[in-house]
Amino acid sequence: MMYNDEQENYYQRMLANSISSANPSEEAKARARKKSPLYFDDLKDKLLLEFEGKKLEDIDNSKVISTDLGDTLKITTKEKINFNLCDNDFKNQMNHNLKLLPSIGIKKEQALKNKGYVTIEALKNHDRYGDAASKFSERIDDMSFHEIMDLLDSNRYSRRCRDNLLKCISLTDCENFKFMDIETKGLSNVPVILIGVAEIKGNNIITSQYFLRDYPEECAVLDAYLSHLDEDSVHVTFNGKSFDVPFINNRCLYNRINANLDLPHLDLMHFAKNLWKDELPNCKLQTIEQEFFGIEREDDVPGQYIPGYYDTYLSENNIGPIVPIIEHNRQDIVSLAAFLEKMYEDVN
Repeated sequence: MMYNDEQENYYQRMLANSISSANPSEEAKARARKKSPLYFDDLKDKLLLEFEGKKLEDIDNSKVISTDLGDTLKITTKEKINFNLCDNDFKNQMNHNLKLLPSIGIKKEQALKNKGYVTIEALKNHDRYGDAASKFSERIDDMSFHEIMDLLDSNRYSRRCRDNLLKCISLTDCENFKFMDIETKGLSNVPVILIGVAEIKGNNIITSQYFLRDYPEECAVLDAYLSHLDEDSVHVTFNGKSFDVPFINNRCLYNRINANLDLPHLDLMHFAKNLWKDELPNCKLQTIEQEFFGIEREDDVPGQYIPGYYDTYLSENNIGPIVPIIEHNRQDIVSLAAFLEKMYEDVN
């Protein structure tokens, strides 16, 4: 195969961007170094020097708070946000989704619509589906948001029904969203060292982070987070269905804390893969930040290094290593609000 000069230059640039090439570019070298353990060892040393002599209370917007289960450190930030979910008349959309009734799939729905049964309301006069349509129509107005999400989540028909889980968020107040992320000492059977929750209040997004100053405070950290939840709350996470919420639940059980975490849950990782897998190189949280929102994190500490950084904070009595962990967690939960708004716009 013959290559012209333009193609040759393209392949040379591609090779230069790879650290495994014979002549990697300086950019490729810097990118590779930022992924190496040595880089994060050096960063930790730099943080220890920068924050030597500083105390936790020196962290901006931090204070020690009391909970029913002890004291813990709370870090609060507030910033402007224009979070707007346009009205999509979702209950009317549900009325046009015949697949929400038992035994109606994609083909049956189309056949019924071809016969003029375009809504569930219209099916109330159908010989076979009339009873189910009548019962659905009677209870739809009284269904809670939790019940509607359960109904949509259990529906096995079509990608569009999955998108309805995002569309239906117009039915709840945006102040009910709990954008949440945790940092831990490992993957299982270890303490939670930081819980962050972001909430929308008017034109602001307020983040509350609860930091484990030392291991005996874990009960207070968990209790502080649980104080944000009520029966109307909706968890919004990134991989939180598989990790964050089960992890918190297990730590509550370990610490003998009664917790009701059986709440509506929007795990944005799954929606990201469904919506954007063809637009992005991968659907990692920071890739979405970079590609869609232009967010480039500086000196961000990946999750695998957090336990070691926390150990150093304890052993050296130096807050330096946990400062970027707190910022990492804060950025995660604020980004979730931006992700959710964009996802809602995309499916509508």
